[in-house]
Amino acid sequence: MTKEAYVALVTCFNQDETLNYEATRKQVRRQIDAGNNILCAGTNGDFSALTFDEKVKLTAEVVNEAKGRCKVIVNAGMPATFETVMLSKEFDRIGVDGIAVITPFFIACTQDGLERHYLTVADSVNTPIYLYDIPARTQNHIEPETARRLAAHPNIAGIKDSGGQQETLEAYMQVGKEMDNFDVYSGPDHLVHWALQNGAAGCISGLGNVLPNVLAEIVSCFNAGDEEGAAKAQEIYGNFRKDLYGLGFPPAMVKRALWVMDPSVGASRQPALLPDAAQDKQVEALLKKYGQI
Repeated sequence: MTKEAYVALVTCFNQDETLNYEATRKQVRRQIDAGNNILCAGTNGDFSALTFDEKVKLTAEVVNEAKGRCKVIVNAGMPATFETVMLSKEFDRIGVDGIAVITPFFIACTQDGLERHYLTVADSVNTPIYLYDIPARTQNHIEPETARRLAAHPNIAGIKDSGGQQETLEAYMQVGKEMDNFDVYSGPDHLVHWALQNGAAGCISGLGNVLPNVLAEIVSCFNAGDEEGAAKAQEIYGNFRKDLYGLGFPPAMVKRALWVMDPSVGASRQPALLPDAAQDKQVEALLKKYGQI
């Protein structure tokens, strides 16, 4: 099975915090050039700061720019099943390759509630649905046995695991091995190569915004049977991750690093991290160290 790399694409903003669609399109082209696919409006894409209509237009712009040159998955997850279904239907109409659904946030869910949530969404559209687990951000976690039950639904195609725990990722991958047509995508940037070796269908990475070619190299080397090349690329990726994330909140640091490379991406909407000249100097030094500027 050929493995795939997706980048959880940043959303670009103008100085007045309106969406900068042209700058976002530029980032789409950059990922296509590297050989990566795209996850739109995810946690690295400021999805929680976007309005319903903005998410729909953003997704249409990304799909239009991609023109089939890469796959596009979009995150539709919201706290309520009702709005998640509404968004999913819009994305279904636009024509994406998959719809990721982050677990509801703010609302504390039982496993039964999560199961009902995902089954309702999966029944509402034709586009394949991907579960999206990131409990540190949502406070809700899809237990592996819940994922197993959901995997039986013909329109639930897999899961993105961004929990960061290797044992949970292993449990999801076991579900993937035992259930037909249920793909597991690794979210943690330090586990890309390991996940590919152990049965993941691919990865969905935020750090790939900054190092798209290194991410693509991990996956392309693995697909070519070059384990040494994949390991070397993973070492670079993991070291950069450790250095960059040591400076602050990971999604914010990804956006700031990209901003230092290309100011057209803009800052995130408030109350996200404000520009910090001293911190930007540290980021600039890291980018120089890793040959990015």
